[in-house]
Amino acid sequence: MPAASRKHRSNRTWIQRHVTDPFVKAATAQGYRARSAFKLIEIDDRDHLLKPGMTVIDLGAAPGSWSQVVRQRLGGAGGRLHGRIVALDILPMDPIADVVFIQGDFREQEAADRLAAALGGGKADLILSDLSPNLSGIAVADAARGLHLLELALEFALLHLKPGGSLLVKAFQGSGFSQFVAELKKHFASVATRKPAASRAESTETYLLARRFKGSPGGSTA
Repeated sequence: MPAASRKHRSNRTWIQRHVTDPFVKAATAQGYRARSAFKLIEIDDRDHLLKPGMTVIDLGAAPGSWSQVVRQRLGGAGGRLHGRIVALDILPMDPIADVVFIQGDFREQEAADRLAAALGGGKADLILSDLSPNLSGIAVADAARGLHLLELALEFALLHLKPGGSLLVKAFQGSGFSQFVAELKKHFASVATRKPAASRAESTETYLLARRFKGSPGGSTA
């Protein structure tokens, strides 16, 4: 864990808020690995992103709470998976049934090759990105780090998303946010913001939902 994160998580105020957080308690009770599961659950309940038969890629998947939600919602009778789920992270992640996990940097060729193999040469219907920068507390630097991750997620989507597909990404409002929304609108027919209840009110964290991907310029529609 990065030093900044360790320091943050040793803070007494953070610990007190964490142990009394209703979403933390609900995650523990329902077997989710993190409270962030409820962010995806709320967004999916509203926007109906997850449908049986889909291919879903989960970027920045560790510890796996979003992949858990995807696995549940792509399940059919008897719990059998109807679809394909590929999770990627540079950090390790404990196994989840029917989820293909690739540990590595998706910008590097080895991870890209493993992803292509996992997708069987196809592309995704939905890409999820809960990627978050290691926050320093310096607003300008944190905004730049967050924007860089957004740009990486979009570049990834342009390569691996099917025309008509959707992209859901974590974003932090601040410098560069409106410009990134404008960039999304070049590639998707609709872009909306979502602020689920599990995303703390005092945080600038929000989610951008881009739908109906227009396809990569000059790229294959396979």
